[in-house]
Amino acid sequence: MTGNVWTRWPSREALGREATTRPRRLLGWVTRSLVLAMLLWGALNSSHVRGWGVVGAVTGILLSAVVAWALFRTTLAHRLWPSLALFGVLLAIAVLAQAADFGVVALVLWCGCAVTALERLPIAAAALPVTVIALALYAAVNDDVWLTTLATTAGLALAGYVLRLDAEARGNAQRLLNQERAARAAEAESAALAERARIAREIHDVLAHSLSAQLVHLEAARLLIERGADRGQILERVVAARGMARDGLEETRQALSALRGDMTPLEDFLSQLVGTGDGAETTISGERRPLPVEASQAVRRVAQEALTNVRKHAPGAKVRMRLEYGAEQVTLVVRDSGGSPGELTATGGGYGLLGMRERAELLGGSLHAGPDDEGFVVTLKVPV
Repeated sequence: MTGNVWTRWPSREALGREATTRPRRLLGWVTRSLVLAMLLWGALNSSHVRGWGVVGAVTGILLSAVVAWALFRTTLAHRLWPSLALFGVLLAIAVLAQAADFGVVALVLWCGCAVTALERLPIAAAALPVTVIALALYAAVNDDVWLTTLATTAGLALAGYVLRLDAEARGNAQRLLNQERAARAAEAESAALAERARIAREIHDVLAHSLSAQLVHLEAARLLIERGADRGQILERVVAARGMARDGLEETRQALSALRGDMTPLEDFLSQLVGTGDGAETTISGERRPLPVEASQAVRRVAQEALTNVRKHAPGAKVRMRLEYGAEQVTLVVRDSGGSPGELTATGGGYGLLGMRERAELLGGSLHAGPDDEGFVVTLKVPV
């Protein structure tokens, strides 16, 4: 409990029923129902009150039950003055009951007010005054010896404070549980958003460039048809668009397999990729181990893009690819020996080094691409 325990309200979680177990709530209802039934039975079977006196006694008991229910609501809403007014009504009913010789009703109401005030009100501002008044009235009419009365009042005060501590503990536990649930919900939402972003990147990387390149070739074919160009030129553009569509479909299948987790080992993938080109070789060093899906996809995409750029800008160049497993990161280096410029439109399923750099940075890694002494080198570093 915090340092302002003497001036603050118990938390709403402590005052409410949400933090209370079902058996405990059931026990509370049973106890209150038994007390109410016993008081009504005592009033109806009283030997010293007849007729309208019995009706008044029953009405007072039922009114006390309604006021107690209203008191539960006002204290739950942290409404101080209405709560104090309702406590005043209960104390007044107890005084009238004592005056009408219904001592048991009066004692139950005074003791209940003392315990409930300590449990549900700010201690210094309201609980202590209400408790002192209720227990003073109880002590004034109690017939026991003063030591017994003192022990009873002290026990009632201690019981009220213990109930307050118990309610605060349950309230704190409920608050922590609600916070944990909210954190798990936020974590699940964040994971869902991250997965959506990953799928979006895969779709963009696989389809966006491929489809745009197909549109370029098909538009070129349309313009050639309008100009009455040679049939061979038109067919060349259509065949190129068809090849890109086929490559894009294959890349889409690979991306879907990656999203499902059905990926071939990275080393096998690079070997197959390098095996499709002439004058290419691959070297793998370090302790081989499975990589996270995002890191593995980044390496695959950069390797594909680098080889595509070699075929695009330096056809016939010798390519050396090196994959190095480090303790904290994996490094991919793709180096070509340079060559004569090729036809820029003869692309495969390229993705763009800019997009690959963004993918690497999202993973906390880096991608550098530029010329060196021999030709061109692409270096990817991804933490794992």
